[in-house]
Parts: sequence; C-alpha cells; structure tokens
Amino acid sequence: MTAGLFAARGKIKTLLLEKGAAGGQVLNTDWIDNYPGFPDGIAGFELAEKIEAQAKRFDLETRYGEVECMNLLGPVKKIALENGDLITADTVIIATGSKPNHLNVPGEMELVGKGVSYCATCDGPFFRDQEIAVVGGGSTAVQEAVHLTKFASKVTLVHRRGSLRATKILQDQAFNNDKIEFIWDTVVTSINGKDLVRSVSLLHKNGQESSLDVEGLFVLVGIKPNNEMLPEGQLTLENGFIPTDNQMRTNIPGVFAAGDICSKPFRQIVNATGEAAVAALSAEHYLMNELHTQK
Repeated sequence: MTAGLFAARGKIKTLLLEKGAAGGQVLNTDWIDNYPGFPDGIAGFELAEKIEAQAKRFDLETRYGEVECMNLLGPVKKIALENGDLITADTVIIATGSKPNHLNVPGEMELVGKGVSYCATCDGPFFRDQEIAVVGGGSTAVQEAVHLTKFASKVTLVHRRGSLRATKILQDQAFNNDKIEFIWDTVVTSINGKDLVRSVSLLHKNGQESSLDVEGLFVLVGIKPNNEMLPEGQLTLENGFIPTDNQMRTNIPGVFAAGDICSKPFRQIVNATGEAAVAALSAEHYLMNELHTQK
C-alpha cells in the first residue's frame, strides 16, 4: 500500500494487485507499539485502514485477485491473474511479503496476538516480568531468546533436538544468560488458554508428556517467502527471497522489491514502508530516465 501511495501521489498510473485484505501480516498484529507517530500504539487493522485511506486519497486503483504467473523480462512486464486477465506494465514492484512457519498445533491460531507471537522485536515489551517460552534452535530463535530476557523474568527455550543450530557466539550468549533455561528433545503439542496463553503442552523424545506454565510463546522456526507467483529462472533469489540494492532494484531492469519478500536481516513494518517508498521513487526514476533505452 505504501508503494502504491507513493507511486499514485507521483502521478504514475498505478495498479495495486491485492490477493486478500489490504495490509497483509499487519492485519494479524493485535497491537503495534513501535510505528512512529502513534505514541499510545495502534491496532494492526487500524494502521492498515489508515494507510489504505491515505492511498485512496491519491486515487490509487486497487484490484483484488490472485496472481497466477508473470513474465518480467523485457521492457513490458506481463502479469496473468487467476481469473484469466492479463495485465501489462512498464515497471513492477513486488511486495508479496512472507509468512512465519507455524507449529500447527491446537490453540496456536486461536491465541495469536493473545500470547502467541512470531516476532520478539515486535512483541517482547508486552511481556515485561513474565515467564515465556521460545520454540526453535536456529540463530534467529536463540538471538531473539536473548533479546527477550530484556523484558521477561524467565525465557524457556524449547528445541526438538539435543543441541542448538545457532552460531557458536549466539549459543555462548544464551548459555551464559541466567534468565534462559533449555528443554531439549521436545516439541510443543498444544498451546493452552482461553483468552490468553496460560501454558504449553510438551512431548519429550522419551515419550513422556509435561506442561509448562507460560504467559507467552514465541514461535521462531523460520519464515517462508510468498514467492509462488514469481517466474522461475528470471529473478535472482536467496533462499526464496529477493535480493535488492539500496534503490530496491532487483536483477531485472524495471523490477523492484520491497518489504518482507526481500532478502534482509530485519523485518519490521517501519523498514518495509521505507523500502516501499524507495521502490516507488526508483520506479518513477526508471520510467522517466531508463525505460526508453530498452524500447
């Protein structure tokens, strides 16, 4: 929406293709405390509504539908929708985002935003002086577990294996942190609570079951890029994500990317909107100064 807002405000003929409700993962974020301009915080759906209304003020055209495939090579880009429509454009900004891997256990979806989180940087401050758990064993999970000790009174890291996959330096930080405890060779089988997370049920490798009382659960077992519609063999990808330069350009002239689909270390709303603004301005520069050299 931010990319569309900037492009439409720049008087570029712009079409925003939206698969579902405008806002993406923001709509699933119960409360946002770290987006500038909202000192008391703002609900995710409300922030999405405000950005959408702002974009509409500049007459951004939005079409709802799923992209089936696209051809991004050449000066004219072609995008085929699931309903059979074919859209052509001189430039494309890919902002399809990503999604966190889920545990797919009972209670997970029901308690998202009520104690279940997929982003420690986003939601850590909500758990001050509380006991929480982190699921995962990679570098992200361990790094975020250490970060969460700034707020939580205790962090229990639950890992399905008997050793961590994180880098050695991150492991040392976690092992030397008195606030972090480890439960090895164990998986979460359910997340329990009516309105808020109260506990998680655990299954250990030896077949025993147990329960852990926590007020929050951070699921940090990786993310997946929403890249199913990207053309095979055209865009350079890194683990499924799109690498860009500082102008949000991809390896294909006239194709830009922004937000969580990009290959990058940090995924926050504020840097996604910043990247979107840069992508739209770069697209405008491309249309004014570079497109004619390809045609």
